[in-house]
Amino acid sequence: MKSSRLLSILLLLQTRGRMTAAQLAAELEVSVRTVYRDVEALHTAGVPLYGDAGHRGGYELLAGYRTRLTGLSAGEAEALFLTALPGPAAELGLGPAVAGARLKLRAALPPALREQADRMSRRFHLDAPGWYARDDDVPFLPAVADAVWRGRVLDVRYRRWTAPTDVERRLEPYGLVLKAGRWYVVAARPGGSGPRTYRVDQILRLTVTDEECAVPDGFDLAAYWREHQRDFHARLHRGTALVRLSPRGVSRLTGAARAAAGSGTVEPDGWTRAVVPVESADDAHDRFLALGADVEVLAPPGLRARLAATARLLAERYAAEPPVRPGILPESQQSSP
Repeated sequence: MKSSRLLSILLLLQTRGRMTAAQLAAELEVSVRTVYRDVEALHTAGVPLYGDAGHRGGYELLAGYRTRLTGLSAGEAEALFLTALPGPAAELGLGPAVAGARLKLRAALPPALREQADRMSRRFHLDAPGWYARDDDVPFLPAVADAVWRGRVLDVRYRRWTAPTDVERRLEPYGLVLKAGRWYVVAARPGGSGPRTYRVDQILRLTVTDEECAVPDGFDLAAYWREHQRDFHARLHRGTALVRLSPRGVSRLTGAARAAAGSGTVEPDGWTRAVVPVESADDAHDRFLALGADVEVLAPPGLRARLAATARLLAERYAAEPPVRPGILPESQQSSP
């Protein structure tokens, strides 16, 4: 809608400063001619907006001019109050700042939208980490965030999975990412081949140096993270297994395995035949074993044979009476006083 586009132009100029008609058109995905018409409409409405021609020209608001947020739609106001996650903000040391920003935003809203935003906050609570995820201890997160913001090189002692586990690293931080409740710093080693991903909770010691560093031109943190995730999943699921799953077994799968089972073939007995990705033989054995009788592994033969051997061992173990330590009886055999 035109009214929404006019407000967008106003807020873009208010937050970014001088912009050309071409830049505004690209941002709003409209033609330059449309921007000219919208600017004229803002002039007519009394907005103190002026433009300069030439190579360094563009549109700009009169210095000191600000607009209140009366142009927000109900949906936009509600969405803004859902975007502030207090947990991550507090971890970054920004808890009071986020609370202050929300208070100011609420005060700037018209009464009707304020009530809707308050209702949204009362009815919805966002808790990003998984249900069984523990809270990671990230004591160095504020220092890492400050180094990212100011562009300072980090000297860290870092714990990794492969030996030697504890290593010294000099890092040039490019950005921070929060994924499923866990913080990662994307950083490059001076003279290295490019950025890598490091878990902030695995930093054992940290020194923020006075040495400056800069993010390379053209580096896009969001694009890097998307590619990192694709590469991670490609390395994670290097094999497949052909399985039959009961309806309950399908419901107990997670992630890529559940997605693969969703596109499987439902057989006459109600079970689903599907090819699901697996990380390794050991991981597949443990995961399928946890599904018990709700899964039958058909291939590869080695995995099927290994699960059969484990099932035989379990059957033998549970066929016999459990050993009882002297003086300790199972509850069912204990007599009442």
